[in-house]
Amino acid sequence: MISLSDSQKIGMGLTGFGVFFLFFGMILFFDKALLAIGNILFVAGLSFVIGLERTFRFFFQKHKMKATGFFLGGVLVVLIGWPVIGMVLEIYGFFLLFRGFFPVVIGFIRRIPILGSLLNLPGISSPT
Repeated sequence: MISLSDSQKIGMGLTGFGVFFLFFGMILFFDKALLAIGNILFVAGLSFVIGLERTFRFFFQKHKMKATGFFLGGVLVVLIGWPVIGMVLEIYGFFLLFRGFFPVVIGFIRRIPILGSLLNLPGISSPT
């Protein structure tokens, strides 16, 4: 079991609420207010979970500047009031930022009983 500090627990809650608001904002036809709240909660929760300094170092590494620009630019565009364009920018930036984590996540999902069997189907599994 992983022990979390109180600030990390708060960060997990903020991140969870951020994802919830982002999801609902997209379901409700890109509602500006929900997407803005979700973006703010997600970034704040990430800062609480890994710390302010590590968050800053993660986003502003030299090789991740393009991805950070797209992600934070998308957040800014959503806050300005163009939610569809902002979310497209954010999603592109998110995939660029976190593409190194996707193999780890897929490996973890492959160990979950039902989801793992779905990921191992011939049309879905990658040829290795």
